Amino acid sequence: MDISASMVKGLREKTGAGILDCKKALEETAGDVEEAVVVLRKKGLAAAKKRSHRRASEGLVGSYIHLNAKIGVLLEINCETDFVARTDPFKELVKNVAMHIAAANPRFVREEDIGPEVAEQEKEILRAQAADSGKPQNVIDKMVEGRFKKFVADTCLTCQPYVRDPDMTVQQLVDSTIAKLGEQIEIRRFVRYQVGEEL
Repeated sequence: MDISASMVKGLREKTGAGILDCKKALEETAGDVEEAVVVLRKKGLAAAKKRSHRRASEGLVGSYIHLNAKIGVLLEINCETDFVARTDPFKELVKNVAMHIAAANPRFVREEDIGPEVAEQEKEILRAQAADSGKPQNVIDKMVEGRFKKFVADTCLTCQPYVRDPDMTVQQLVDSTIAKLGEQIEIRRFVRYQVGEEL
Protein backbone atom coordinates (compact mmCIF):
# COMPACT_ATOMS: atom_id res chain seq x y z
CA MET A 1 0.00 0.00 0.00
CA ASP A 2 1.24 3.51 -0.84
CA ILE A 3 1.61 5.72 2.21
CA SER A 4 0.61 9.26 1.25
CA ALA A 5 2.18 12.41 2.66
CA SER A 6 -1.21 13.41 4.10
CA MET A 7 -1.41 10.10 6.03
CA VAL A 8 2.07 10.70 7.46
CA LYS A 9 1.15 14.31 8.30
CA GLY A 10 -2.07 13.20 10.03
CA LEU A 11 -0.25 10.61 12.15
CA ARG A 12 2.48 13.11 12.99
CA GLU A 13 -0.12 15.64 14.18
CA LYS A 14 -1.83 12.96 16.24
CA THR A 15 1.30 11.59 17.94
CA GLY A 16 4.04 14.23 17.63
CA ALA A 17 6.45 11.53 16.39
CA GLY A 18 9.03 12.21 13.66
CA ILE A 19 8.12 12.02 9.96
CA LEU A 20 10.26 8.93 9.28
CA ASP A 21 8.91 7.16 12.36
CA CYS A 22 5.34 7.89 11.26
CA LYS A 23 6.03 6.65 7.72
CA LYS A 24 7.64 3.42 9.02
CA ALA A 25 4.77 2.81 11.46
CA LEU A 26 2.20 3.26 8.68
CA GLU A 27 4.15 0.92 6.38
CA GLU A 28 4.40 -1.64 9.18
CA THR A 29 0.63 -1.51 9.76
CA ALA A 30 -0.41 -1.31 6.08
CA GLY A 31 -1.81 2.19 6.55
CA ASP A 32 -3.90 1.45 9.67
CA VAL A 33 -3.61 4.72 11.61
CA GLU A 34 -4.82 3.35 14.97
CA GLU A 35 -2.38 0.43 14.79
CA ALA A 36 0.38 2.85 13.79
CA VAL A 37 -0.34 4.90 16.94
CA VAL A 38 0.12 1.72 19.03
CA VAL A 39 3.41 0.94 17.23
CA LEU A 40 4.70 4.46 17.88
CA ARG A 41 3.68 4.29 21.55
CA LYS A 42 5.59 1.01 21.95
CA LYS A 43 8.67 2.55 20.30
CA GLY A 44 8.36 5.58 22.56
CA LEU A 45 8.29 3.33 25.61
CA ALA A 46 11.40 1.49 24.42
CA ALA A 47 13.17 4.80 23.82
CA ALA A 48 12.13 6.01 27.27
CA LYS A 49 13.56 2.87 28.90
CA LYS A 50 16.89 3.37 27.13
CA ARG A 51 17.12 6.91 28.52
CA SER A 52 15.99 6.10 32.07
CA HIS A 53 19.58 5.92 33.42
CA ARG A 54 20.41 9.47 32.31
CA ARG A 55 20.45 12.29 34.87
CA ALA A 56 17.68 14.87 34.54
CA SER A 57 18.73 18.00 36.45
CA GLU A 58 17.27 20.81 34.31
CA GLY A 59 13.57 21.47 33.80
CA LEU A 60 10.73 23.74 34.84
CA VAL A 61 8.48 24.53 37.76
CA GLY A 62 4.96 24.98 36.49
CA SER A 63 1.75 26.08 38.15
CA TYR A 64 -1.94 25.71 37.52
CA ILE A 65 -4.82 27.49 39.23
CA HIS A 66 -8.25 26.02 38.59
CA LEU A 67 -10.87 28.40 37.14
CA ASN A 68 -12.68 28.95 40.45
CA ALA A 69 -9.32 29.67 42.22
CA LYS A 70 -10.10 26.96 44.80
CA ILE A 71 -7.40 24.50 43.64
CA GLY A 72 -3.77 25.26 42.84
CA VAL A 73 -0.80 23.10 41.83
CA LEU A 74 2.96 23.66 41.82
CA LEU A 75 4.92 21.03 39.91
CA GLU A 76 8.57 20.35 39.03
CA ILE A 77 9.41 18.27 35.96
CA ASN A 78 13.05 17.65 35.09
CA CYS A 79 14.84 17.00 31.79
CA GLU A 80 18.51 16.77 30.80
CA THR A 81 19.08 20.19 29.19
CA ASP A 82 17.83 23.75 29.48
CA PHE A 83 17.31 23.69 25.69
CA VAL A 84 14.62 20.98 25.97
CA ALA A 85 13.07 22.70 29.02
CA ARG A 86 12.33 25.73 26.80
CA THR A 87 10.61 23.73 24.03
CA ASP A 88 6.84 23.91 23.52
CA PRO A 89 6.25 20.13 23.93
CA PHE A 90 8.03 20.19 27.32
CA LYS A 91 6.10 23.26 28.50
CA GLU A 92 2.88 21.63 27.34
CA LEU A 93 3.74 18.47 29.31
CA VAL A 94 4.30 20.53 32.47
CA LYS A 95 0.98 22.33 31.98
CA ASN A 96 -0.96 19.13 31.23
CA VAL A 97 0.46 17.24 34.22
CA ALA A 98 -0.31 20.20 36.53
CA MET A 99 -3.91 20.24 35.25
CA HIS A 100 -4.12 16.48 35.76
CA ILE A 101 -2.94 16.85 39.38
CA ALA A 102 -5.60 19.50 40.02
CA ALA A 103 -8.30 17.16 38.66
CA ALA A 104 -7.14 13.75 39.93
CA ASN A 105 -5.62 14.68 43.33
CA PRO A 106 -2.78 12.11 43.55
CA ARG A 107 -0.93 11.65 46.87
CA PHE A 108 2.43 10.38 45.56
CA VAL A 109 4.51 10.83 42.41
CA ARG A 110 5.24 7.12 41.85
CA GLU A 111 4.72 3.79 43.60
CA GLU A 112 8.21 3.85 45.15
CA ASP A 113 7.22 7.04 47.01
CA ILE A 114 4.63 5.18 49.09
CA GLY A 115 6.52 4.63 52.34
CA PRO A 116 6.52 1.14 53.92
CA GLU A 117 4.46 2.45 56.87
CA VAL A 118 1.73 3.85 54.59
CA ALA A 119 1.71 0.68 52.45
CA GLU A 120 1.42 -1.58 55.52
CA GLN A 121 -1.29 0.60 57.06
CA GLU A 122 -3.31 0.48 53.82
CA LYS A 123 -2.88 -3.30 53.53
CA GLU A 124 -3.98 -3.67 57.16
CA ILE A 125 -7.19 -1.76 56.39
CA LEU A 126 -7.76 -3.88 53.27
CA ARG A 127 -7.15 -7.10 55.24
CA ALA A 128 -9.71 -6.03 57.86
CA GLN A 129 -12.26 -5.25 55.13
CA ALA A 130 -11.60 -8.57 53.35
CA ALA A 131 -11.76 -10.60 56.60
CA ASP A 132 -15.48 -9.81 56.88
CA SER A 133 -16.08 -11.59 53.58
CA GLY A 134 -15.75 -15.02 55.25
CA LYS A 135 -13.54 -16.26 52.41
CA PRO A 136 -10.47 -18.51 52.93
CA GLN A 137 -7.10 -16.87 53.74
CA ASN A 138 -5.56 -17.49 50.29
CA VAL A 139 -8.54 -15.72 48.65
CA ILE A 140 -8.31 -12.87 51.17
CA ASP A 141 -4.59 -12.46 50.34
CA LYS A 142 -5.43 -12.16 46.63
CA MET A 143 -8.21 -9.69 47.38
CA VAL A 144 -5.81 -7.53 49.43
CA GLU A 145 -3.18 -7.70 46.66
CA GLY A 146 -5.71 -6.65 44.00
CA ARG A 147 -7.15 -3.84 46.09
CA PHE A 148 -3.66 -2.56 46.96
CA LYS A 149 -2.85 -2.38 43.22
CA LYS A 150 -6.02 -0.30 42.80
CA PHE A 151 -4.88 1.95 45.68
CA VAL A 152 -1.54 2.46 43.88
CA ALA A 153 -3.29 3.25 40.57
CA ASP A 154 -5.60 5.73 42.32
CA THR A 155 -3.02 7.56 44.45
CA CYS A 156 0.26 7.55 42.44
CA LEU A 157 0.46 10.26 39.79
CA THR A 158 2.47 8.26 37.23
CA CYS A 159 0.10 5.27 37.53
CA GLN A 160 -3.14 7.23 37.16
CA PRO A 161 -5.05 7.21 33.87
CA TYR A 162 -4.36 10.60 32.26
CA VAL A 163 -7.55 12.69 32.60
CA ARG A 164 -7.49 13.96 29.01
CA ASP A 165 -6.86 10.47 27.54
CA PRO A 166 -7.77 7.67 30.00
CA ASP A 167 -6.34 5.06 27.58
CA MET A 168 -2.85 6.14 28.70
CA THR A 169 -1.29 6.66 32.12
CA VAL A 170 0.50 9.86 33.13
CA GLN A 171 3.80 7.93 32.83
CA GLN A 172 2.91 6.98 29.24
CA LEU A 173 2.25 10.67 28.56
CA VAL A 174 5.75 11.46 29.90
CA ASP A 175 7.23 8.59 27.85
CA SER A 176 5.63 9.92 24.66
CA THR A 177 7.29 13.31 25.33
CA ILE A 178 10.63 11.53 25.92
CA ALA A 179 10.19 9.86 22.52
CA LYS A 180 9.49 13.26 20.91
CA LEU A 181 12.31 15.20 22.56
CA GLY A 182 14.97 12.49 22.94
CA GLU A 183 15.83 13.26 26.57
CA GLN A 184 15.17 11.66 29.92
CA ILE A 185 12.21 13.42 31.58
CA GLU A 186 10.88 12.77 35.05
CA ILE A 187 8.27 14.24 37.34
CA ARG A 188 10.18 15.23 40.46
CA ARG A 189 7.60 16.61 42.90
CA PHE A 190 4.32 18.47 43.25
CA VAL A 191 2.16 20.23 45.80
CA ARG A 192 -1.60 20.55 45.44
CA TYR A 193 -3.54 23.11 47.43
CA GLN A 194 -7.29 23.13 47.89
CA VAL A 195 -9.18 25.86 49.73
CA GLY A 196 -10.67 24.55 52.97
CA GLU A 197 -8.93 21.17 52.94
CA GLU A 198 -7.92 19.78 56.31
CA LEU A 199 -4.32 20.39 57.26
